[in-house]
Amino acid sequence: MVLQLLDILGVFVFAVSGALVAVRKEMDLFGMFVLAFLPAVGGGTLRDLILDMPVFWVAETSYLFAVGAAVLVVFFGYRLISDGSRLLTWMDATGLAVFCVLGCQKALGAGVGNVVAVMMGVMTAVAGGIIRDVVANDIPYVLKQEIYATAALFGALAYVVLNTNVGALSIWIAIVIALLVRAAGISWGLSLPTLHPRKS
Repeated sequence: MVLQLLDILGVFVFAVSGALVAVRKEMDLFGMFVLAFLPAVGGGTLRDLILDMPVFWVAETSYLFAVGAAVLVVFFGYRLISDGSRLLTWMDATGLAVFCVLGCQKALGAGVGNVVAVMMGVMTAVAGGIIRDVVANDIPYVLKQEIYATAALFGALAYVVLNTNVGALSIWIAIVIALLVRAAGISWGLSLPTLHPRKS
């Protein structure tokens, strides 16, 4: 029950991030729902299809209600938010941390190996945001921002390592690790090395 609530929380915060992007792009209410839906369920949908499992939001429609709630919260409460871009960043970071760990856990539960489970965790966390940004005609976060997919990788790896030793607490520890890594990237502008082409 707690894990499902945590999963719904992840859907909600990613949906908020998408809805905020829609506001920034001056989209209407339908556009807000589309951009909220994509990051909220996109990565998990790809994960479930690859693992040949029932797609999570089809099997449990409460996730769709979470997306709808996020859209309404942003639609009616956006003017109360003084810095939408900052909120977007931290909501996205929270969703990233939750999804990378729960995606990894679900993959392990499907019987795949640790390496594939980590990949599924990272996919769950970042694929939906990539789709959101492409639809919104933005360069995806994962390609241009501070440490992002790396934070998801750290969270998924932490869960795989801790799961056999710490038990249920490993979920929370791994989420905190992913969030701290992402927070370090946000706060200090940390990023992976970039190779710049030579100018002719």
